[in-house]
Parts: sequence; structure tokens; C-alpha cells
Amino acid sequence: MIYGIGVDTVELERIRRLLDRHSNLSRIYGEREQALLLQKKHVGSYAAHFCAKEAFAKALGTGVRGFDLCEVELLRDEMGKPYYALSGRARAIVEARRLMLYVSVSHDQTRATAFAVAERRTTE
Repeated sequence: MIYGIGVDTVELERIRRLLDRHSNLSRIYGEREQALLLQKKHVGSYAAHFCAKEAFAKALGTGVRGFDLCEVELLRDEMGKPYYALSGRARAIVEARRLMLYVSVSHDQTRATAFAVAERRTTE
């Protein structure tokens, strides 16, 4: 059963300004996520990851409350499919609500977008 959905979009220029102002992005991006983004070195990737965090919060229905953004990492499997890797309070919330998460991200020359679905597990 669908628990919630979330979507977010952001202009790349907004994220470019954020990256220019802050050299330490550990409040936003987790360690594994930062390593992945450093390989890509493209503002569109940073923006898509940011959108995925916002979409996650919207799918939960909480907004960004009760967890830190860096606890919600967007990683890729061996085929390049994006997935959430959660830690800390974000993970605890998802486990307590028995949710499975799905995410899709995209970006072009000017914008990034993410769409998240939270599904309640009916069995363990």
C-alpha cells in the first residue's frame, strides 16, 4: 500500500550558489554520497541528490523534521539505479513505519527533479 509520495525540483543555479558558499557539505550530503558526487563533479548531480532528500521528506509527510538531510543518502546500485541509504533517525523513522522506498532522479541543463514513493510493507 502506498504510504506517501514526494516530488521536488530545484534550479541548478541555486545549488551552484550553495556549493560556492559552503566548502563543508556534510550537513547535507552523507560520506558515501559525497564520495560519489566528487567523482561526478557536476552541479546537476548535487542538485538531483538534494531533490531526492526533499522528496523523501515529502513522501514521509513530515517535511525535513526529526532527521538530518545527511542521514538520507542517494546512492546507486551496480546497474546505476538510484536508491536511498538511510542512517540515524531517518532510518529509525522508516523502520518504525515499516516502509520501503523508491526514488527516481533526473536533471538537465537548468533543473533537477526527484520523485519518491514510500510503500508500507505488509509482511516482514
